[in-house]
Amino acid sequence: MANNTVRHINIIGHQNPDTDSICSALAYAWLKNRGSLTGLYEARRAGHVNRETRFVLQHFGVEPPRLCTDVSPQIKDIDIRKQAGIDGEMSLRAAWNLMRDVEIDTLCIVDSDNELQGLITIKDIADANMDLFDTAVLAAANTRCTNLLETLEAELVVGSAEAHIDSGNICIGTSPEIMEELVKPGDLVLVSNRYETQMCAIDCGAQAIVVCCGSAVPRTIVARAQEKGCAVLATPYDTYAAARLISTAAPVRHFMRTKELLKFSVNTPIEDAKKVMASVRHRYFPILDENGKYCGVVSRRNLLNLHRKQVILVDHNERTQAVDGLEQADILEIIDHHRIGSLETTGPVYFRNVPVGCTATILYQMYGEQGLTPSREIAGLLLSAILSDTLVFRSPTSTPQDEAAAKALAALAGEDIQSYAEQMFEAGADLTGRTAEDVFSSDFKAFSRGDVKFGVGQSTYMTDKSRAAAEALVQPFLPEASRREGLPLIFYMFTDMKTQSTDLMFYGHNAEEIIRDAFHVEPEGNIAKLPGVVSRKKQLIPPLLAALQARQ
Repeated sequence: MANNTVRHINIIGHQNPDTDSICSALAYAWLKNRGSLTGLYEARRAGHVNRETRFVLQHFGVEPPRLCTDVSPQIKDIDIRKQAGIDGEMSLRAAWNLMRDVEIDTLCIVDSDNELQGLITIKDIADANMDLFDTAVLAAANTRCTNLLETLEAELVVGSAEAHIDSGNICIGTSPEIMEELVKPGDLVLVSNRYETQMCAIDCGAQAIVVCCGSAVPRTIVARAQEKGCAVLATPYDTYAAARLISTAAPVRHFMRTKELLKFSVNTPIEDAKKVMASVRHRYFPILDENGKYCGVVSRRNLLNLHRKQVILVDHNERTQAVDGLEQADILEIIDHHRIGSLETTGPVYFRNVPVGCTATILYQMYGEQGLTPSREIAGLLLSAILSDTLVFRSPTSTPQDEAAAKALAALAGEDIQSYAEQMFEAGADLTGRTAEDVFSSDFKAFSRGDVKFGVGQSTYMTDKSRAAAEALVQPFLPEASRREGLPLIFYMFTDMKTQSTDLMFYGHNAEEIIRDAFHVEPEGNIAKLPGVVSRKKQLIPPLLAALQARQ
């Protein structure tokens, strides 16, 4: 929970993650966990794993990171009160005493598996105690004899502690003349030390008598009670006190609230919880863990002590590409190789931005700086990210540093760069069973220039046939993609690795004119052929931004 000493820190890439985004998160988490004493670092992903990345993870036997699309604070990010659940058989008096001792006005009732059954508040107990004429409450609640013994601090003289009060009313035995009319078979009768009163209650068919004032129970009464099957309890309380207390022996399950319980999961967003809490007058609310088991309670006051999620961003630094809720999280670090975008932080952070072709190259350098050698699996992930982002060093974003890192990592991973790269790109280009949305989202990023927002996706193909098939699949989807992403302009790069060229597909208002201005080519239909263009970051985004700026 949030109050643990060791904080949980998420390392996460951009939305619609590519191979670099996923593999760099995994590799950086591995590196950080080797030297951390204050946090537990976990790689996360902000979207579905594409086919290329899935091939990489399976090839090196690495599980994909868990999905995380929102880092807004949740109930798990506050100090949950670890108030243990209570058994439904607990008496009202014991529950009230517990509330007083731990200073809480709500208790949660759970079963043996810690499943939430209901809750009871101090108001519920007060309401039960004020129902002065409910003399059948113990029978209606099928109250255990042990509850009576505990509540009245009584000694069981005759009977079984495991028995239950399952019939009759609560009566006070005064004189035999009145009792003969008052006491009915099955009743529970409070009596004084008068012998004839005790005997009359037993002979009237009482299922139990409570002898008050700490009086000794005569042997003849004990024998008569055993003969009649009447339980005998002896309490030190006087008759008045015993009469006040006895109804509080009823179990809390009889009074607990079970319908329309207002409860939260540890994963419930804080904002949602605030809205619910503001609409009711309850003070405490039950919390269920990720398995649906009861784990504690929260109040409005707990929401003030919020522990914001801590995140490290890799392979991006633009708000439009980040997970939701980032403005409510603490960004600790940013490791990236792209242009510096519009992201703002609440305080100073460790920001490492290096003009290389891949974030994984930066991480390889950091491994060396810390004197650590990555495992074969981590080396394979870093190698895959570099080959993917640099298009096996063909991209203009590729640098000698990328190539040197890839060669060193290939040796550690036991892979031949050329043959492994072909397998990886072929796996990513396979369209078997894929939908237009799947292909479109495999590597898509949103950008902005002034008031203009646009998105650019990219897929890389080894053959003309696979590229043409992908174009035919994605083209009809672009209007829907524009609507879903909330972007007026959509561009999509279908890059051919062998010819080092790109078919740029486009959709949106003035998109065709923007492409003419940016690349000085004449589009055919809704595709512009861009020979020599393979890099989104270096060859496509800058001309697009310049053309958009010129139009503003």
